[in-house]
Amino acid sequence: MPNKTSLPIYEEERQRELQDRLSRIEGQVRGVARMVKEQRPCMAVLQQLASVQAALRGVTKTVLRNYLERCATDAIRSGDTAVYDELMEAIYKFVK
Repeated sequence: MPNKTSLPIYEEERQRELQDRLSRIEGQVRGVARMVKEQRPCMAVLQQLASVQAALRGVTKTVLRNYLERCATDAIRSGDTAVYDELMEAIYKFVK
């Protein structure tokens, strides 16, 4: 797999945004665990789980966009053809 990405991989603003979003997701997951421990109704737990999944999809989109803008672009420009396999692998992981 190509590892020729120039650093920093994430611009400061994007990194801060991702960290904030991941911290909120971490809190949501703790909340779901608390709901299960407190024997909250299944539908309430499922609703919160759907929210967590949607939030993770949002983070995934941002990281994938960053990958395309920075990592894959750098590898393509360098002539590293292995990036195409890596790109396809990344796409397939999230189109299931």
